[in-house]
Amino acid sequence: MPNFFAKTLSLLRYPMQSGSLPVIRRIGRERAADCAALHALSFAHPWTVAELEQLLGAKECLADGALDGKTQSLFGFILSRQAADEAEILTIAVDPAHRKAGIGAKLLAAHLAKLAAARVKTLFLEVDQNNVAARALYARFGFSQVGERKAYYRTADGSRATALVMRLDLDERLSSRERHDSLGSNSKPSS
Repeated sequence: MPNFFAKTLSLLRYPMQSGSLPVIRRIGRERAADCAALHALSFAHPWTVAELEQLLGAKECLADGALDGKTQSLFGFILSRQAADEAEILTIAVDPAHRKAGIGAKLLAAHLAKLAAARVKTLFLEVDQNNVAARALYARFGFSQVGERKAYYRTADGSRATALVMRLDLDERLSSRERHDSLGSNSKPSS
């Protein structure tokens, strides 16, 4: 398996197919309305501006946005909440007009790097079992299914969908990186 952090950095370098490269940076309450609008385009029962304001302002939450490099328009965002050495991705949403351009992968890659730097060891998320694109993205990053929640999501037609609970062990990947770094910094060049 390729080095996690090298893979993460390479995903950040992929150019967007639509032309303008997104800038991934931390976002806060000031983007709550933009996030709510994107969430409404992505989910049958979206979060309100007030709910997102509260989450974006919470000290235990981390949010990153994919912003147009020129206009600063929000293309997508990811939001997680940390508790000790664990975190949960609460949501990730990408504007439908900018999907299939690698924005979700860029957001996830940048976010994982920040969570690892914050010493998060284990990361969880829930995804609708019918969301094939999201499941493929998470699998590319090494998430594995560890459970499911039957009838967890309400769908647009009122039916219920199963959520798959997925987990990624950042600690293992971080430990591997730390071992690699310590070997590199302690080794002396041969003469």
